[in-house]
Amino acid sequence: MIDSNAHLTHRGLTGIRGPLVFVRKTGNVGLNHRVEVVTGDGETRLGRVVAIDQDQVVVETFQGTDGLALGKSGVRFLDEPIMLDVGKGMLGRVFNGVGEPLDGGPAINPDKRMRIDGSSINPVRREPPTEFIETGFSAIDALNSLVRGQKLPVFSGSGLDHNRLATHIARYARLPGQDEDNFAVVFGAIGVTYEVADQFRREMEDFGALERIVLYLNLASDPSAERLLTPRMALTAAEYLAYEEDRHVLVILTDITNYCEALREVSASHGEIPSRKGYPGYMYSDLASLYERAGRIIGRKGSITQVPILTMPNDDLTHPIPDLSGYITEGQIVLDRDLQRRNIFPPIKLLPSLSRLMSDGIGEGLTDPDHPAQAQQLYAIYAQAHRIRLLSSVVGEEGLSDIDRKILQCGQQMDTRFIQQQNKRRDLAETMAIGWQLLSSLPDEALSRLSDAQIARHIIPLRDA
Repeated sequence: MIDSNAHLTHRGLTGIRGPLVFVRKTGNVGLNHRVEVVTGDGETRLGRVVAIDQDQVVVETFQGTDGLALGKSGVRFLDEPIMLDVGKGMLGRVFNGVGEPLDGGPAINPDKRMRIDGSSINPVRREPPTEFIETGFSAIDALNSLVRGQKLPVFSGSGLDHNRLATHIARYARLPGQDEDNFAVVFGAIGVTYEVADQFRREMEDFGALERIVLYLNLASDPSAERLLTPRMALTAAEYLAYEEDRHVLVILTDITNYCEALREVSASHGEIPSRKGYPGYMYSDLASLYERAGRIIGRKGSITQVPILTMPNDDLTHPIPDLSGYITEGQIVLDRDLQRRNIFPPIKLLPSLSRLMSDGIGEGLTDPDHPAQAQQLYAIYAQAHRIRLLSSVVGEEGLSDIDRKILQCGQQMDTRFIQQQNKRRDLAETMAIGWQLLSSLPDEALSRLSDAQIARHIIPLRDA
């Protein structure tokens, strides 16, 4: 039977520029339709139609234009958008940035084919994110809690331990309670080195976490245009697992900065007018098309939670990438260079970090009834310790009051005992136990965020022990 979507190979290439192939217009061609670019050796590469005028069609080739020749190469136009084959055998598999198997296994036996650009969730059908996801890290679970259906980015910097943090979250994250068996992770690595990609694979395999993970790897050596596909492939797989298999899916994407650099490069090749720092003016809406695919839908059991990781150029929070991401997402986890120099992992800087939906996922019936109060008190003490540290640099520690010295010491211990974990996972109960121990070193007048009942229940028994 003849495939009605397939066209004959069209040899009318008129030009090649960067990732773009220019072709004489033929037949009915649709914008954003899938294209197969065929080299002279018969190799097929994935592309899409990005522009159409009266005489020619512009095709963006995701896997590069090296080896293409005007007289020998051709294209096949397909009457469909770019699709991904999805099925029950996806968990435990490793794919490249365009969805082809990298683990030596067979191609997915698809249950269905899904568009990689997804579809917007109707705001009326969005269910507010609730319910706690335990990452295994105290600085996140206790003070910047991740909530099911949330998008919570990690703002890092060049050379910081964000890749290590990403792999540990993929290994450690779980859902407390009865939904734990329905938890899955989709990991999208964008523009990473071969060493980093190999580290991701080995760590997942060594700790037996790969069986609940789908891994998409786009290498730095791959064509930059391919990076525009990788997060969309990962999110499409997540949508299948969440809305077809009723799983709760955590999507980790690293590094969004590499995605935005590819977006800038491809935009420049299109001849588009640049905006801030050379990035295209539509970068906000493009990032939103990724981030807004997280969420929960009324009437569906599954959910998608996102932890995108981005490196801030020159550690600049006002750079367009973190700046625009902050407008779309619900908080941020900020990594700190000073903490990493002190060999503290994860190097999470608490004061600028924030989870805007934390209050919806913690407290009685969700985590612990006293979790919100403890989090507020720890934050208050840490902020006071930071202020006192600045004051002591002027007047010296001998100029501080006794209570100020105790708060300063508590803040230092939060770095070394609470934030510091190295390669050890903590559940929320253990995290909160450490928090109460730290607070028990302070007098009652410093614990203004705790009630008398909470002090009697948690603080006084530790002092008497």
